[in-house]
Amino acid sequence: MRQWWSGRAVPMAGVASVRVAPEDRGRGIARRLMAAVLADVAARGYPLSVLYPATMPLYRSFGWELAGVRETAVIPARSLRDLVPPDPVIPAIPDVTPGSARLRRAAPGDAEAVLAVVGRVREVARDSGPITWDAATVDSWLADPDVYAYLCDDGFLVYGWHNGNHALFVDGAEAVSASTQRSFWSHIGSHASIADQVYACLSPADAFWLLTRERDAQVHRRSMWMLRVVDAQAAIAARGFPAAVSASVPLAITDQTRPVNSGRWQLTVADSKGALEPLAGDAGTPLALGARGLAALYAGTPVGTLRQAGLAAGGSPAADAVLDAAFAGTAYMLDSF
Repeated sequence: MRQWWSGRAVPMAGVASVRVAPEDRGRGIARRLMAAVLADVAARGYPLSVLYPATMPLYRSFGWELAGVRETAVIPARSLRDLVPPDPVIPAIPDVTPGSARLRRAAPGDAEAVLAVVGRVREVARDSGPITWDAATVDSWLADPDVYAYLCDDGFLVYGWHNGNHALFVDGAEAVSASTQRSFWSHIGSHASIADQVYACLSPADAFWLLTRERDAQVHRRSMWMLRVVDAQAAIAARGFPAAVSASVPLAITDQTRPVNSGRWQLTVADSKGALEPLAGDAGTPLALGARGLAALYAGTPVGTLRQAGLAAGGSPAADAVLDAAFAGTAYMLDSF
């Protein structure tokens, strides 16, 4: 998979369905398994790895740490029948009438077009956390007769029936423009005569929350996922950074499971790109991080929070502020695996 960080896609290996046979528990097999998995992820060249934990101590011991959320909202279908209009003080937005975007049903063979559109959405929004799949996987979804997928020039909508025929589940309603965003939710709202509720995977800052008239949509389920920085230099080089941030901060990383990440480093951010290079000479007191602290920082956790959790030490208040600005973002995912 690829995971988007500040609008740039980074290769990522997902870990799922980790289990040990009941009769073999308590023999250290899970630790041997995860050590082998992490080594294999590194050998395959993935800078990052993500998982949804059923239990966290094992994964934390190998350097994964909580990084972001996956939230599912439950929405009364009736509340989508009449969306809030654009603010009248804002200059006219062209073509924002419900259903105005030119939607077409996506079909097998459209995977590359879907990935291109979703990538454009991620870049424009400077998203952190969402993933995209390979073209073969997307094509297999589009071939499913129970999946309703729609594509337009600047967005992708995908949903299906949930709990029989009484609710819809929206896997994604992602768009660049106001007109397309409004068209997607109006399209979903057109099912209100037969669907009582709509469940939707949304980002915490999704435009949807600003489109409904009443506060009757609620977060129905919240899951947290964990991140592992497998190759620190490659992960920093691949992700995006805010264009307004220019910084150079010394770091001291200790990664017992991936010693290649350990050492004294200089983090440099400029022109929306980052680099992690071996620290030469005395550059002041570096911020000390373990593998877990590095993962949480990469995902946008403020340095002050890392300090409070015992995941960071050293550095300086000025460096903390720079790092917070460089890695700023609310990490979320729409997909589970």
